Amino acid sequence: MFNKNIKLVLAVIIIGVAVWQFAEGNIGNGIMYILLSLIFIFLYFKNELILLAFLRLRKQDFPGAKKWLDKIKNPESSLVTKQQGYYNYLNGLMVSQTNMNEAEKYFKKAEKLGLSMSTDMAMVKLNLAGIAMTKNRKREAELLLSEAKKLDKQNMLGDQIKMMKQQMKRAGMPRQQFGQRGRGGRMR
Repeated sequence: MFNKNIKLVLAVIIIGVAVWQFAEGNIGNGIMYILLSLIFIFLYFKNELILLAFLRLRKQDFPGAKKWLDKIKNPESSLVTKQQGYYNYLNGLMVSQTNMNEAEKYFKKAEKLGLSMSTDMAMVKLNLAGIAMTKNRKREAELLLSEAKKLDKQNMLGDQIKMMKQQMKRAGMPRQQFGQRGRGGRMR
């Protein structure tokens, strides 16, 4: 709701009030103000609107999540870099159901900006691999799948990665693995 700079200013003011309370001998009030300032510091790194959009996505409420994300005006200036990555990641997840080209743009932007958790980055790579596979870019899909597998340290996406590999095998192997054949069908 607040700009990232306003959150920091509020946190500094509240910490100042906490120090004043400690100096006055009101230890309880000072501790309460320190805890209150921690909320603003937390919200500096984790945007509240993105958190609310995540909660909506967990409930499979795509229109509700989109509504929360649409409340973020000018994400480049109002969000820190990782939050911009999650903003693009969430938009990519919602758009991937209808428009693959736009979803690919969002996922690539999220990949470039970075995400905090390696599992989330693995999910981005997995989605990009799926998009590459549908566009018959099999080599790129294989590379993205291997990167997703490396990033998925807790094996949360193991089943999806296996399923994607099986789909790639059914669709046909990339041409580079068979080698080039000359006349007569022999390998060169």
